[in-house]
Amino acid sequence: MTRDRHGRGIRGPLVPPGVPISTSPADRFDRLASDAIDHVEHRWHDALSNVTFAVDLVPAAEVDPDAALLDGAIESGGVVLAQIVPATARTPARIVLYRKPIELRAHGPEDLEDLVHDIVVQVIANYLGLEPEVVDPGYGDVEPPEI
Repeated sequence: MTRDRHGRGIRGPLVPPGVPISTSPADRFDRLASDAIDHVEHRWHDALSNVTFAVDLVPAAEVDPDAALLDGAIESGGVVLAQIVPATARTPARIVLYRKPIELRAHGPEDLEDLVHDIVVQVIANYLGLEPEVVDPGYGDVEPPEI
């Protein structure tokens, strides 16, 4: 946010960097996702060394939820929340979180943090072929929201 004093054009930011209002929703979500990934990756660093993580706004229109589920995707109400993109000869496997569908299912900032953590644990568990409780013993401690 910037201001225009006396019609002289943009002079400077209204809000100093680091103040919560100066952080965009995308930046806040990226931080939540990064924290959740770091929490799990700490325990499973070797198993996840060939995986990259990404955040996209929404799933691509051509994503078939039924096909995605076979690949270990997480979905809710027919909408993909996170997906595993298999490795190719040129690219490593990717785990992609979809920000808008996840945000729309959260009932507030604390719920969003718990939801992102649970989705990250679930999709990593799917990738590793393990139960979520094995990937993160703290998984499921918070009651899930009604979706």
